[in-house]
Amino acid sequence: MRLDKFLADTGFGTRKEVKKLISQGSISVNGEMAKKPNIHVNPNEDSVTYLDDEIHYQAYYYVMLNKPDGIISATEDREYQTVIDWVALDYEHVDLFPVGRLDIDTTGLLLLTNNGQLAHQLLSPKKDVPKTYHALIDGIVTDEDIKAFSQGLDLGDFITKPAELVIHEIDTETNQSSIAVTIHEGKFHQVKRMFEAVGKTVTVLHRHSMGPLVLDEDLELGEYRELTVDEMEMLKPYGLIDQ
Repeated sequence: MRLDKFLADTGFGTRKEVKKLISQGSISVNGEMAKKPNIHVNPNEDSVTYLDDEIHYQAYYYVMLNKPDGIISATEDREYQTVIDWVALDYEHVDLFPVGRLDIDTTGLLLLTNNGQLAHQLLSPKKDVPKTYHALIDGIVTDEDIKAFSQGLDLGDFITKPAELVIHEIDTETNQSSIAVTIHEGKFHQVKRMFEAVGKTVTVLHRHSMGPLVLDEDLELGEYRELTVDEMEMLKPYGLIDQ
């Protein structure tokens, strides 16, 4: 890897900006002042320092976001703020992307990463990765709905895999139900469409978990953090690379 790319990838600025740091004599490789931006460095073997402070290279990033309402799960958009815009202050130097999508009005767990292998495996239908949502429903959810969800629902363009529907609370005065539902796909508007299929409407939707990854209850809406060592360990079977 070129030294200027190493520095740019670790957040020291653009290629032009890091070349200036090198020309100023601020960067050393294995104890010797670097003179050219195109010298080769091995992140796993070489010691790179900035003003005698060692720089630690990180190839892959894994960020848990408690997605707020009003931003979209995309890398860029001309009209709306994206989840990547949301975390740009801390991760502008990394080409992050969201693993899957949440609707603009859906909140909750969203994993951001630059590891395409992990994203592919978490989203692959063959992996059957469960995704659990908490929701507020207009209408009284019944045992018949639970049975219908467990058998799979015909949504016209596809039949869902069996889903687990749990009723948490029913309010007959407001005609609303608080539920949890676990699905094994991730089709467009899927949870909303499933409840429409049984004559009800989702008014609030919040993703609680995806596979083994569970939203940190201490993360307020809009807050984010990198995954813990334990969370990363749980995702290694899905292709997480720890480096």
